[in-house]
Amino acid sequence: MASIYLGIPVLLLVVVAVIASTGPVAAWIGCVVPVAMLVVGLVLRRRQRYQPRWWTGVAGLYGGLAGLMITLFPLAVGVWWPAILALPGLIVGIVVGLLLARFADRVLLVPFIPELAGTPYELVFRLRGIPLAAVLVGADSVTIQSHPVPRSEHQFRTYPLTGITGTYEFSLSGSERLKFPIAVTHAVPSQGPAVILQANGEDWVLPTNQSTTLIEVLAERRGL
Repeated sequence: MASIYLGIPVLLLVVVAVIASTGPVAAWIGCVVPVAMLVVGLVLRRRQRYQPRWWTGVAGLYGGLAGLMITLFPLAVGVWWPAILALPGLIVGIVVGLLLARFADRVLLVPFIPELAGTPYELVFRLRGIPLAAVLVGADSVTIQSHPVPRSEHQFRTYPLTGITGTYEFSLSGSERLKFPIAVTHAVPSQGPAVILQANGEDWVLPTNQSTTLIEVLAERRGL
C-alpha cells in the first residue's frame, strides 16, 4: 500500500527534480504536483490503510498522473519530443498503478493468513462472474455490493455480523440462475465454489473462488 500512496509520488518527485535541474529555475515549480500528491497520499493512507477497496482507485489515479507528467513536464525545459508519448504514458501509468493495487490485494489475501481475521482490515472478496461485485467483511459488519461505489441503496446490502445466521460452502454447476436481494447486472453463472450466506432472513448465493476463506473470516470475526 505504501508503494501506491507514497512510492509513486516520491518516484515522480525524483524524476521531476532531475528534469528540472537541467532547465531554468522556474522549472522547479513542477515539483509542486508530486509534493501535493505526497501530502494527499499521507492523509489518504491514514484513512484508507485498512480499506483495500480504495487502493485500486488511488493507484490508477496516481499512476495515470505520474505517466502524464513524466511525458509532459520536459516541455518546461525545452524538450518537446516526450510530449507525443503523453497518451501512452497515461495508459502505461494507469496500468502499472492497477497492477500495484492488484499485487497488494493478492499479498493481503492470497494465501489467506488466519491472523488477518483479528485485524481491522476490511477484507474484500470478489464475486466470480459478476464484474465489480464484491463482499466486504469489516470488523463488525459485512457488505455485499454490485458496484465499487454504489449509487443507490438497491445496489448494496449491509448486515451486522450478529445478523448472520448461517454460512455454507456450496459448489455451482454453472447452469444455475442466480438471484440476488440487490440489483445485479451482467451476472454470469460459472462453475465453481460458492458460499450460501443467510442474514436477516435473506439468502445469498455468492460465487467466489475464496469460499473457504470467506467462511473462515466470517466465523472468526463473529466469534470476536
